[in-house]
Amino acid sequence: MGVRFAFTGGREGWTRAVLTAVGVGLGVALLLLTTAIPNALDVRHEREAARTDITFTDEQPAKADDTLVVANVGTDFRDDTVRGRALEPEGPRAPLPPGVERFPAKGEMVVSPALKELLESDSGALLRERLPDRIIGTIGEEGLIGSAELAYYQGAEGLAPHIDGGRVARIDGYGNPNATSERSDPVLLLLILVVFVVLLMPVAVFIAAAVRFGGERRDRRLAALRLVGSDSGMTRRIAAGEALAGAVLGLVFGAGFFMIGRQLAGTAEVFRISVFPSYLNPSPLLALLVAVAVPAAAVLVTLFALRGVVIEPLGVVRAGRPPRRRLWWRLLLPLAGLVMLYPMIGNGRDNGEFNQYLVTGGVVLLLVGVTALLPWIVEAVVARLGAGGVAWQLAVRRLQLSSGTAARMVNGIAVAVAGAIALQMLFAGVEDDYTRPTGQDVSLAQMEVALPDGMPVTRVADKLRDTEGVKAVYGYSEGYLGDRALEPEAMTSVTVGDCAALREMADLPSCTDGDVFAVRGAEWDTGVDMAKLAEPGRKLYLDPSYEGSPRSLEIPWTVPQGVKAAEPRRGLLAGIDRGGFLITPEAMPDTLVPALAGHAYLRLDESVPDVHDRVRNTTAAVHPLADAMVWAATERTGRFDAIRTGLFVGAACVLALIGASLLVSQLEQLRERKKLLSALVAFGTRRRTLSLSVLWQTAIPIALGLLLAMVVGLTLGTVLLKMTNTPVGVDWTGVLAMTGIGAAVVLVVTLLSLPPLLRLMRPEGLRTE
Repeated sequence: MGVRFAFTGGREGWTRAVLTAVGVGLGVALLLLTTAIPNALDVRHEREAARTDITFTDEQPAKADDTLVVANVGTDFRDDTVRGRALEPEGPRAPLPPGVERFPAKGEMVVSPALKELLESDSGALLRERLPDRIIGTIGEEGLIGSAELAYYQGAEGLAPHIDGGRVARIDGYGNPNATSERSDPVLLLLILVVFVVLLMPVAVFIAAAVRFGGERRDRRLAALRLVGSDSGMTRRIAAGEALAGAVLGLVFGAGFFMIGRQLAGTAEVFRISVFPSYLNPSPLLALLVAVAVPAAAVLVTLFALRGVVIEPLGVVRAGRPPRRRLWWRLLLPLAGLVMLYPMIGNGRDNGEFNQYLVTGGVVLLLVGVTALLPWIVEAVVARLGAGGVAWQLAVRRLQLSSGTAARMVNGIAVAVAGAIALQMLFAGVEDDYTRPTGQDVSLAQMEVALPDGMPVTRVADKLRDTEGVKAVYGYSEGYLGDRALEPEAMTSVTVGDCAALREMADLPSCTDGDVFAVRGAEWDTGVDMAKLAEPGRKLYLDPSYEGSPRSLEIPWTVPQGVKAAEPRRGLLAGIDRGGFLITPEAMPDTLVPALAGHAYLRLDESVPDVHDRVRNTTAAVHPLADAMVWAATERTGRFDAIRTGLFVGAACVLALIGASLLVSQLEQLRERKKLLSALVAFGTRRRTLSLSVLWQTAIPIALGLLLAMVVGLTLGTVLLKMTNTPVGVDWTGVLAMTGIGAAVVLVVTLLSLPPLLRLMRPEGLRTE
């Protein structure tokens, strides 16, 4: 009978059922998306592994008719990474990259659909200068990790001499058979676990709130059933059946929303992460769990909501003053959560992994505590609010009569903000553990260009100086000297550059072209006797060899007469005192050139638009294997960044759900108050007053909910930091930002609900049949 009530109750019944189904469906869609995330990550990983080519190994296969020389020619365009490979097949059976039908010839390239679209647009003009090859096709889905990935393969010739196992390699197949997995980090695993719990809790709260849409009208219908002979147990079963019908319809809506979102995901990119629709296939077991859990939760929530409601034939007792809520059992939930987390305080990352069941249970209980405490806080506060204007009095009186409804609307936001504050504290606290200095002084240079071995740096430096936005260029050719050709006991560096460039590396007494300097006492040369190595006439070897590695060039060089002493200083390279030999171009024998790698360090005017890309264009024009890099003072661990990005993507989805669900909930509340609003307007109440009262009815619970969220979030964040053995610190800017975002979502939803509110405030709303 409850099911029939839901679908045969005329326009009123269908409206209520559809609103409930939309609210539940939005939550179900996000739950299905969450169950699909593990599969999406697995597919992305499999695709990345399947196209692995350069494995950074010294063991290269011999040239054959089934080998391919591949070079990493990837680049960046503005803030996007462009994956690039240059291909030179050495025989008819050379392996094709996944997603590519045939090898491009020199001057041709195969690109991803997203890159093709970018290159053909006006915004990609600068990148098109860097990639001028003719496009002969697109990379198939099996060769990409996401729909928005920028990637290309270009044809090349003459790559074999540059094989080094790092930038250029010879392969006979794709994939890395010797891949190893990273050791698990307990703190990162804790981060992942907490992220999932924090993102899913608001979804559960919103589903629970959605199944209670239209609760007051439902109770009046149940009273009518009592009048025609239904007993108390039957009315509760009918209410449960009605909630079950709405939840099942919500599952259907949720599946539809998920399929729509799945297709839209193929055209979207969130925080530089994109997927193909085929990636988002929910795990059958998890999808079944959602299909069973949502209707079951709907029935349980309905029965729980009716526990304090007496439905009699002549009405619902809820119309009277409700009994005061009890506090003691509400405090037990967060306290139980703290008890579950307490045994893991001080574990850090050296005592094994955190107990995932205790972590999940503790975090869930703390966040559920928000939903339990908020109704009590709202009731206690609004009961003490004093007199004010008419709008204030209307709002306060409404909250005093039905504070639970207002608290339910805010619960999802409060849980989301509490979890976000805790995660923000945890991320900020452990970030330093996953951030390391690069040694690059960005006040001295902002970009570096690495050249292939044996390429003179002087000509490249001149071209870079002519690039718009480049203020200064310091060019060096660098290599390593040993005291023996094989297995040297003492090693030092050799750097070739003009006097202006060398002065950036050491304090020189004087410098003219033709001078050679020996830097003594440098941090770089700790344990090396430079005085002994710099003895005139001593023979040293550039690029010496080592046992177990391929034979190097072993170029001999005799220390000349008149080597000048230089003092070390912190300069451009590596962030430490650079030592070894410094040689001006006139003093460098031509025989050393093949073993020297060129580097240019650039000082930029970063106010010039796209200055980084202009430098990259100049670099690509000089040599395809030249690499332009932007300097940064620090860098973060890739896995930490991946978790952080995943949090941002999930938070964006949850915020969208919060906004949509709040809007549906607000519209349902306004629909239930239609006659009341119309009556007030008919009695002469100004619309402005009613609009302000609705705003106050939203603002008061939101303010209380956000304050509670801050307290619970700070408590949970503190406990998590103590669990990771990290000093507790509060980033108040981040905390206030999280709170502000939650308030902004509610403000936007409230503004969107004003037009329907104005339409409802008409005397015609009093008409009834």
